[in-house]
Amino acid sequence: MTGIVVLAAASDPRPDDNNVVAGWVGFAIMIALILAVVFILRSFTRQLKKVEAAREAGVYDEDDREPDSPPRETPDDVPDDVPDDANDDPSGRRSTGHQQG
Repeated sequence: MTGIVVLAAASDPRPDDNNVVAGWVGFAIMIALILAVVFILRSFTRQLKKVEAAREAGVYDEDDREPDSPPRETPDDVPDDVPDDANDDPSGRRSTGHQQG
């Protein structure tokens, strides 16, 4: 048993601390990880665009929304005669839509 350990230690010299580098394999792994992240982000962006297009096409029923998620307002949805501070309460604080309690 000790003969095997002696042979293994003799045949595999320890490299210098300055001689250890990641090399081409580490570089290839980093490039693969970067490409995977780019692919995932691009795919996610495409899916979000599909969901937005389906929502605008009326695929989703507006009645199925959660009660605490108000409908999205776009600049076209806001009438011209509504002042900017129409959602303010009399105390002057902005309403956040959440009730404290």
